[in-house]
Amino acid sequence: MAPRKPLTPASALEQLQKPHTLKILSIAETLSPKDVPQSAQKRNSAVSEDSEQNGDTHPAALEADLVHYKELFSKLRFSYVEQVTKEKFLRSITDNPPRLVEAAENEEKEKEILALKSDLKERKLEIVEILKQLQEKGRELALRCEGIRLRTAQLESLPAEIEGLESSIERLRQEQTPLSSNPELALPLPDTLELVREREAELEALNAQLAALQSVLPSKTRELENLERELKPLETQKQSTVTAAKEARHRREEGGGIGDELEERGRWLRASEKALREMLDVEG
Repeated sequence: MAPRKPLTPASALEQLQKPHTLKILSIAETLSPKDVPQSAQKRNSAVSEDSEQNGDTHPAALEADLVHYKELFSKLRFSYVEQVTKEKFLRSITDNPPRLVEAAENEEKEKEILALKSDLKERKLEIVEILKQLQEKGRELALRCEGIRLRTAQLESLPAEIEGLESSIERLRQEQTPLSSNPELALPLPDTLELVREREAELEALNAQLAALQSVLPSKTRELENLERELKPLETQKQSTVTAAKEARHRREEGGGIGDELEERGRWLRASEKALREMLDVEG
């Protein structure tokens, strides 16, 4: 099977512009009044003129033709029944010998006629219902056809509008500022939107981290203040210890057995200070 050619806007518009013969129009052509009496033609002259201008496609013209044919067929039926009745009557009285009809035969014929009339009435009701459905379908198709004509007219103007828009886009491209060296600034619209969404997601994550850090900041500040308060006595103790160590060194240099004891005490104090700093995580 050969592959189908892709449908372009121009080819689609060409298909819509091709004349299509509708079935209802061909039916209307067969019902167009051609061999009608002169009186009927005069009576429907205005409708006929409108029908000729619209090619027998106007709903009002079709409805007028339908009413006219109903009246015409009603008169023809009456004339036919009258003519047949006269013919049968004349044939019955001119036969030799004349044909006599009994009462029983008349009753049987009357029953047969009543049954035929009942069946004919049911058929008429069915036809009336079918005609209603056809009228509704005809109105619906007329509205759809009018909508298609309007959309076709709009489609005919689209190629010129598209061409104008394309020329405007090309002109704007030529008039725009030189492209930046940043490749992200030269992205097409879908990629740009995707990049914007990624940047917004990153910004939301950073805002969440900042909010979490801001919520922890007061407790960290209070903890730092507590550590500073605890550090002040240690600093005082350190200064006193350093002073005592200096004095001990001075006395040891001067001589005396008490110098070794003070030196030992100084080592112990320095070890204690180091242990306290490690415990409090305070740099010296």
